[in-house]
Amino acid sequence: MARTPADVVASFGAMQAQDYASALWAIGLRLSSASEAEIEQAVAGREIVRSWPMRGTLHFVAADDLRWMLALMTPRVIAASRRRWEELELSDAIFVKSRKVVEKLLGGGKILAREDLLAGLEGRGISTAGGRAYHILWRLAQERVLCFGPRDGKQKTFVLLDEWIPRSRELSGEAALAELALRYFTSHGPATQADFVWWSGLKVSDAKAGLAEAGTRLANETVDGKVYWMARDLAPVGVSGGFLLPAFDEYLLGYADRGAVLEAKHSPKVVPGSNGVFLPMLVRDGLVVGTWKRSSGRKEVTIQAIPFARLAMAPFAKATKRYGSFLGLAAKFKE
Repeated sequence: MARTPADVVASFGAMQAQDYASALWAIGLRLSSASEAEIEQAVAGREIVRSWPMRGTLHFVAADDLRWMLALMTPRVIAASRRRWEELELSDAIFVKSRKVVEKLLGGGKILAREDLLAGLEGRGISTAGGRAYHILWRLAQERVLCFGPRDGKQKTFVLLDEWIPRSRELSGEAALAELALRYFTSHGPATQADFVWWSGLKVSDAKAGLAEAGTRLANETVDGKVYWMARDLAPVGVSGGFLLPAFDEYLLGYADRGAVLEAKHSPKVVPGSNGVFLPMLVRDGLVVGTWKRSSGRKEVTIQAIPFARLAMAPFAKATKRYGSFLGLAAKFKE
């Protein structure tokens, strides 16, 4: 098992992080023992970093990987966003001006809350209304200007990437594609090329090239005409017991085909309205069997189970206790 938050994130390549609290738990549950505060310390300690490296969505990545991943995967996303930017009247000139303003506001190691950064842009004549704020910050992150800093209370903060992480690994071309493929299939395997294309957002041709380059370091098996790739040392294991997986967890979200762990008829219960918002999941013996939600007080967290069908809840007692320990709270499971 991984020993540090950075080990977990690096092994996955990237971990979905739209929902910050869920992303912290996604990392913590993959460590033998961890607290939410320890994961946040890894963020503050510049070991892991949150940005938009792939598919235009937020992920945690190891600090050493952020630059090469941004360079590899964001050009397609930027190109696909231009029509939306035209609708928002966000020209290249505005992005250039925004970059200069942000570099001045954050320069010298400053850490600014999102609201303060946007106020600084507004004060210099750059409108952030009507969705423009998100797209300005998103574009500057993908251009490797800024990234998220440590959370300040409940507030999101931003920092200059070059000051926050002055040095990191350099990879490009086939080497970067191969490294990404290797990370994906060793952490998500058995998985197909189609799964990798979905997860990474790469063109099919690039995904093929990465898999071809990394394939000698992976094992594969054909089942029902589909080729599944995985780590060479992957041993069959029985997944038993109950687990409280967070929203957007890679266990489900990391695949184009999720049928192995979630029955199609239950998919709308995990992703209501197919709107891209994944709810926290109850997993029993490897299968998604329901969702859950939490309510927290100062001293206690209560987990409310929402199973798809009648279900013995005893296997989730240990998972509930562990989640409470992660948060530093007493925990109660409610059927």
